[in-house]
Amino acid sequence: MPSFNLHQTRENGGDTFFKRQQERRIAYPHIVDPHVVGLAPGTEILATHLIKEKGPRVVSIWGMGGLGKTTLAKQVYHHGDVKRHFDCFAWVCISQQCQAREVLEEILTKLISPTNEQRQEIAKLKIDQIAERLWNTQRERKCLVVLDDIWTSGAWSSLQVGFPMNEETESRILLTTRNKEVVLYSDKKGFLFEPQSLNDDESWELFEKRAMYGMENTNPKIYEQKKELGMEMLQHCKGLPLAITVLAGLLDRKDTVDEWTTVHKNIDAYIRRGTDLGPNSRGEGYEGVSWWLELSYDNLSYHLKLCFLHLAHFPEDYEIPVSTLTKLWMAEGFISFAPAKEMEDVSYRCISELVGRCMVQVGKHGSSKKIKTCRLHDLMRDLCTLKAKEGNFLHIINYSAAAEIKPTPNDRVRRLAIYLDKTVDRYSLGKDENYGHVRSLLYFGRGNHYLMNSKVLRSLFKNFTLLRVLKFEFMNGRELKLPDEVGNLMHLRFLSLKDSMIKAVPSSIANLVCLHTMDLRSRYGYIKIPNRNVFSKMEKLRHIYLPKHHSAREKRLLFATEAVNLHTVVNIGIQGSDLDDFIKLTNIRKLGVITFDEGEKKLKGTNIIFKHLQSLSVDSRFEDLAIPWNRVLSCPNIHKLRLRGHITELPEDLLCLKNLTKLKLINFGDLKDDHIKVLEKLPSLRMLFAWSGNFPAHLVCSEGGFPFLEFLSLYSLEFKEWKVEKGAMPSLCRLHIEFCTLEAVPDGLQYITTLKELTIGAMLPEFFSRLGEGGEDFYKIQHVQSVIITNNKRIYGMLNFVFLFSYLFFAVCNQCLFLLFRAD
Repeated sequence: MPSFNLHQTRENGGDTFFKRQQERRIAYPHIVDPHVVGLAPGTEILATHLIKEKGPRVVSIWGMGGLGKTTLAKQVYHHGDVKRHFDCFAWVCISQQCQAREVLEEILTKLISPTNEQRQEIAKLKIDQIAERLWNTQRERKCLVVLDDIWTSGAWSSLQVGFPMNEETESRILLTTRNKEVVLYSDKKGFLFEPQSLNDDESWELFEKRAMYGMENTNPKIYEQKKELGMEMLQHCKGLPLAITVLAGLLDRKDTVDEWTTVHKNIDAYIRRGTDLGPNSRGEGYEGVSWWLELSYDNLSYHLKLCFLHLAHFPEDYEIPVSTLTKLWMAEGFISFAPAKEMEDVSYRCISELVGRCMVQVGKHGSSKKIKTCRLHDLMRDLCTLKAKEGNFLHIINYSAAAEIKPTPNDRVRRLAIYLDKTVDRYSLGKDENYGHVRSLLYFGRGNHYLMNSKVLRSLFKNFTLLRVLKFEFMNGRELKLPDEVGNLMHLRFLSLKDSMIKAVPSSIANLVCLHTMDLRSRYGYIKIPNRNVFSKMEKLRHIYLPKHHSAREKRLLFATEAVNLHTVVNIGIQGSDLDDFIKLTNIRKLGVITFDEGEKKLKGTNIIFKHLQSLSVDSRFEDLAIPWNRVLSCPNIHKLRLRGHITELPEDLLCLKNLTKLKLINFGDLKDDHIKVLEKLPSLRMLFAWSGNFPAHLVCSEGGFPFLEFLSLYSLEFKEWKVEKGAMPSLCRLHIEFCTLEAVPDGLQYITTLKELTIGAMLPEFFSRLGEGGEDFYKIQHVQSVIITNNKRIYGMLNFVFLFSYLFFAVCNQCLFLLFRAD
């Protein structure tokens, strides 16, 4: 029987494919793209850092695939000042499979330009000998080495033996990478440059140069038609230079408007593949955007691939809360390799690594500079959904799309994402099909809210019996109750009913003993929680968010004594003695309490110290109940503090909270001058919210006060005058003022050069008139880049309408009463 040696054939085929990949990715420094847009500022910045005396040893360009890192590096490489400054140059492309000896030999050869004899001699050297010669060459001469497309810190580790990193030298390294870890590992003191996506004008300029150059001199009508199509298609590129280049390259070969229209109809597929569609299309996919981005995906570890694919659940342009995302990953089991106590930290490190690899973009940072929200670039999301579909990782049912596509029971899909709108019949999901194999179910409503009723919920819990994850937020409906059947979901790890109009939680919820996360927060009315023991069997509980208004808020809710990894407890009603329950929960990091004590003297547990707590919220529900400072000061390491209730004092001991970066004060009553002096001395405060209260009539921010404050929000405050001394709030970037009785912005704003955004709304008309160009206060804010003023006329128009309506209503009522009395 003949042997076809399939293993060898497969290996050879793999080698051939890998070599083709390598060849496709090589960037030749002597080939300079004549069509570059938006790179001039970055080129000058990078060139300046490279030739600077005693400048950084390593200069890095970091960004996602297709952002133009290599193109930018070429512009710097050929910059006139750079060419004149350095004696010798070497450009090498680093593959995902870095061969250290070959790379070091190539760098050395390019730097010294050896003769044939010397080349043969170098070829015989061992890696340590090559590294030593390369090291000495860079010490003796001014060398510029470009390491293009370096992927891992391990690759750098294998190469750094050839670079004198810890010695004074005028040689420099310019590297490009998709992985921020490489930058930090190579030189923590180095200079990092992150190119940005092109704006609309730059995108059109690049597209026009490549696809429509000289076309305006032909048929004007055809040119205008192509221009209109081109501008619409550019919206799908989202400013990514690679995508624009791919699209322009396709259209450059197409002469007629009909051909352009064909590309327009299937624009996403054309950009992904970079070739004509159809079975006879040429190319192997190297030309398209997907291939370049897929290189980043292939470089991920197994658990990071799962985390990345999970992002396909979220709709396009969705701002993903990192706190929720990490909890979903834990519930899915993606972080199961981590120790139980460290799962949250490891999960966050995973999102940080995906950001560092430029596969996920940062949306917002929190007050502690951690990533608060994230999102996917549209083209990266295309790759994510494509890979999720290929691996049967996830199925999306899009009810808001024109055509509704449902998975069949044979799909055996484990994860469902449901996109809803207000017109679709949602009762059919799970009614006729068997979805018992589904493990994860996430709902996303269009505009968040969607209608639901208890009958649908019962059907859902009956059919999806093996769920581990259920995200069912923003449900609206009359008398909506969580059915008893929820207790049948014994495998559930994650349950979120956030901001849903749920009236009651059944006692059967106590059966969910595997729960990690339960989110019942709601801004809609009152929720009934059956009894104080409902959570006492949930030994694996890590995060619980209760609604602000619930029946158990004045009870002493009990948690399982074995729930040692409980991290988050929000909106729990407590008496002073209830703090004793939390002292055993040594891993708790976020605590939100609603206090019902009648006075400070009756508080107990004042000697308890919560060293692990990072976020604290105290909500005093009685008007005459002051903020319990002994509780606040028992949390020495908190980063975030939210206080709702009257502030009769601000103790000096508050300055001991060295890590406090965010402070929110709500319904605080009257703040005195000495209170303000304490606030402005807080050593790490970056965000301050003051809502609904009274400031001193003549508020003063002293010189040097609030040294690190970056964001200040003043809402519904009573005070007339505000003085900001020169040198106060030197780091302020954003200022928000709304519904305040303040008569004018302070003079001192003109000295705060860091102020980039000023938002003002619902102030007196005189206040706004002073700020307009030519107004007497305009000079105070003319340096601010963004000044946002809400439609004040509309607000006052609404107030006038309410006043007029009330006047007419009472006038009519009085007239009716007069007629009744007259009739009598």
